[in-house]
Amino acid sequence: MMRLGTGIGWRPEIADAVERMPGIDWVEAVAENVCPGHLPDSLVRLRQRGVTVVPHGVSLGLGDADRPDRGRLAALAERVEALGSPLVTEHIAFVRAGGSLTASPRLEAGHLLPVSRTRDALDVLCENVRMAQDALPVPLAVENIAALVAWPGEEMTEGQFLYELADRTGVRLLIDVANLHTNHVNRGEDPAKALAELPLEAIAYVHVAGGFERDGVWHDSHAHPVPRPVLDILTDLASRVSPPGVLLERDDNFPEPAELEGELAAIRGAVETGGGRHCGARTVPSTETHVTARHEARPPSRTRPQPHLRPHPKGLSRTRPSAAHPQATSDAAPPTDIRTASRPHPAAPDEAARQRLGLAQTALLSALVAGTPVPEGFDRVRLGVQARALAAKRADVVAKVAPELPSILGSGYRTAFLAYAQGHPMRGGYRQDALDFAEGLLLSGGSAQGWSRRELRRWWLDRSGPAPRRTSRLGQVGRALIRH
Repeated sequence: MMRLGTGIGWRPEIADAVERMPGIDWVEAVAENVCPGHLPDSLVRLRQRGVTVVPHGVSLGLGDADRPDRGRLAALAERVEALGSPLVTEHIAFVRAGGSLTASPRLEAGHLLPVSRTRDALDVLCENVRMAQDALPVPLAVENIAALVAWPGEEMTEGQFLYELADRTGVRLLIDVANLHTNHVNRGEDPAKALAELPLEAIAYVHVAGGFERDGVWHDSHAHPVPRPVLDILTDLASRVSPPGVLLERDDNFPEPAELEGELAAIRGAVETGGGRHCGARTVPSTETHVTARHEARPPSRTRPQPHLRPHPKGLSRTRPSAAHPQATSDAAPPTDIRTASRPHPAAPDEAARQRLGLAQTALLSALVAGTPVPEGFDRVRLGVQARALAAKRADVVAKVAPELPSILGSGYRTAFLAYAQGHPMRGGYRQDALDFAEGLLLSGGSAQGWSRRELRRWWLDRSGPAPRRTSRLGQVGRALIRH
């Protein structure tokens, strides 16, 4: 198993601090924020020092009813190559729905939404993961996500779902202990039970992050200190298996470097405490305990032997140490590929299964971003919380990718954007969202008047471009500007 050590999420806002931080063995960068041809100088320097950089994707949509987009897969592979990474990670989530599969408008969530733990969803996810594995040049690990809502009629627990996914595809797992805590608060799921059901030998590394609770709902903000319950789950995990790597995530509200170093020290302490328990418990065969727990947890008709993690399609199931990755060492030989040698792949999902899943995902996402009725079986109050969280995140991210907009609109930016978001779902990512928002304000008159309107017009015209598909709308905006 590749050993990574202790890491931190690399973000431009803390790049200098990360470079100076002691005890950092590796970093993780959001894949979509990295341009392969123009790597940030900070990441280049870290790579030159031998620090491993792992790209972490957020927009592939492995849990979507549709198959993964080839262009997105190629872009992710390009970032892997540019960073010289030993593995790449993504999420077990759906991020878009609709389109030709359901003969409905395409919808973007702009966020990671939970897949239903059903056979249809698992079959689709497994095929999507295999397609991603075949397209990527290094092993893939997938992350469990935090959820505000639960799907009705689920057929598996989270641990069972992850176990079968790893067993059927050989994919590695990125276990986020903060997300286990989130699902404990929001969905009443026991983190210890989830850990007992996991294929621990499939874990690639672990995420740790902070959040906050409001009105009985835990928000996985990545902008607050890591709370004690999350560290306790990390200790529990480390008492069961030695995690190959542990990484602190922080995406906003960045504290002073000393505070981040303190959180990293607390994470190391939690792992060491769990490791002591793990070593002290070795008089009892731990594998027997874990296997029994998994077999008791899985439905009897679906019981399986221990998962056999298949070698990566490109023959890179284990990354050998190199000058670029001196700390990424291997302490075990690759397992024999018993899964592929002794039993065939489960049948791929038919198009009817994808369509059933697509209709369900479209109904949920439409309720969240387009104001359509809440699908039967969902908690209406909780969906309202999720819808508001999605809109708030859109406002925050648009403000980051287009910082000129809040500068131009001042204190009215957020109110104007949230009003716009109620009737305008995302249709092409956050940069397109920023353009569409500005265009909407210009067409409607909105809250932009006088100087701010002139600046908004100049900003929009500079970035909208002369693409033919926008000619008619450019004309509309031009006429609207003349009228105003």
